[in-house]
Amino acid sequence: MKTQQPIIRDDDEHRVLRFVPRTSSTLPDHPAIPASRTALKPAGDLSHYQQKPEPDDFRHRMLANAAAFAFTALLVGAGIWLAVTLADLRKTQDCVLMGRRDCARIAIQHP
Repeated sequence: MKTQQPIIRDDDEHRVLRFVPRTSSTLPDHPAIPASRTALKPAGDLSHYQQKPEPDDFRHRMLANAAAFAFTALLVGAGIWLAVTLADLRKTQDCVLMGRRDCARIAIQHP
């Protein structure tokens, strides 16, 4: 079995840098961020941004929920009807492709 040897290059393309973890006591002063921006300023009066609570309209919320439920039930019913119709068409098509002649459904009315 052939052993693999590392490729040694003489150029400075690849260097391993020593990782020195920082701790909270040795954080460097960053010259790009001015000290005035790092200092926290107290917030002023924020009542201008406060929203007024809207009254809870229970009737409107229940009507919206009922409409959403009806729409969802309608979508589920349409999906089930479509799946049953496609399965019936597939069954009829398979019957015809097998060469059978009695594939069509004949409705008989009882007197």
